Amino acid sequence: MILHVPHSSREIVDSGLFPDIVPEELDHLTDAYTDVIARHAVDLAGRKPWLFINRLSRLVVDPERFADDEMVAVGMGPVYTHGYAGRRLRADDPVRDEALLTEHFRPYAEAMTTLVGQRLTATGQAWVIDVHSYPTARLPYELHGDGPRPPVCLGTDGFHTPPELIAAARAAFPGSALDTPFAGCYVPLDHYHRDPAVRALMIEIRRDQYMTEPGGPPTAGLATISRALADLVDTIPGRVAAGATDPAAGMT
Repeated sequence: MILHVPHSSREIVDSGLFPDIVPEELDHLTDAYTDVIARHAVDLAGRKPWLFINRLSRLVVDPERFADDEMVAVGMGPVYTHGYAGRRLRADDPVRDEALLTEHFRPYAEAMTTLVGQRLTATGQAWVIDVHSYPTARLPYELHGDGPRPPVCLGTDGFHTPPELIAAARAAFPGSALDTPFAGCYVPLDHYHRDPAVRALMIEIRRDQYMTEPGGPPTAGLATISRALADLVDTIPGRVAAGATDPAAGMT
């Protein structure tokens, strides 16, 4: 199993962002403390998962957006040009964007693809659990944010999310709902809709469950969420034990 945490970092490198608006954008768009939740879950779980954490902010590049992503329409493709409220984040510069993709986006995708491939070779299967959070109130950039906003949203894919994974997640996170307000889950493109041995689920935790919004400190709920994630790791039916873990794994 791989716990994938793509949006927890506030780390910024030179990437053309307008510096005066970066702190506010980070408060609203960072999935704050999801790396802490994942690390705590690793510590609590009896069956240790692998951990893959993005060390750079999604404002540099977003490893889960692609050139044909629907979010390109609102300036939030792999390299964001606009932020959570539609405000411009950086000037248009295709040369700079290509450099960011070369330096950060593609190596990240290759590393994740390699890790999934290694788990398939070692165990015959790979479980990718994508750990995110989302705000209590809808943000302007959300294209499908008019639906229910449950305590935990479970994002699924008809090819990669088996019923037993959904059942285990719903048991671990009471009150969760499927694919609202966000849908789908992350699978490396080399395996996407090609390899059913790659199983995937996105977990979107509503931020009021564990932190002070928009960018404040964690609350006591963080421990509860971490325990629930560890329970999910330990109870997924049919999962082959990893046999090893690298809690520091991750790159950008």
